[in-house]
Order: sequence, then structure tokens, then C-alpha cells
Amino acid sequence: MNPIVNPIPIVEKEQIPSFHFGHDDVLTDPEARKKRLWDLNRAASLGNVYHGKVEITFMTEDGEPKRVDTTVWTLDENYIILKASCALPIISILGIEFF
Repeated sequence: MNPIVNPIPIVEKEQIPSFHFGHDDVLTDPEARKKRLWDLNRAASLGNVYHGKVEITFMTEDGEPKRVDTTVWTLDENYIILKASCALPIISILGIEFF
């Protein structure tokens, strides 16, 4: 049996400030956007209470998907703040995986 390998590269959270992000939401479905916000609020709760990590998949301006394993500290209507004070635009987030 072959293990499932995710081809999307993992980056360090400290690299996020060096990326450029688009101005349009990467999710077009309103229900997917609602789920993303619900998942981000859940991730922030997990990060603050248990210091738990999540895997966030996001898209850069050039259309490159990337992943980061990190703790979400907080979010506002436009950004999430990760451990090490890195900000990631919510509209660039494709999905959140919980461990």
C-alpha cells in the first residue's frame, strides 16, 4: 500500500511575509467561504486553548498553492495571525486541516 503524498509544498511560517497575495478570494462558493471562516475560528480556539497546530493551504498571487503547519493565534475580518506574528490574508486560504 502506497502512502498518500500531498504534492503541495510545505513552507515555514516565517516565509509568509515574503509572498505576494492576490486581491480576489480564492474561493468562489459562498458556502465554502462560510466553512473556511468557521474552520479559522475553530483553529484560533484550538491555538489559544491547547496550542494546537493546523495545516493551512493557501494560494499566492502567482497561483502557487502552499501549505503551512502552524498555530493560529487570532483573526479579524481580513487576516489571520499565526504564531511568530505572521499575517495571512483570509481570502488567500483554500482550506484548513485539523490534526
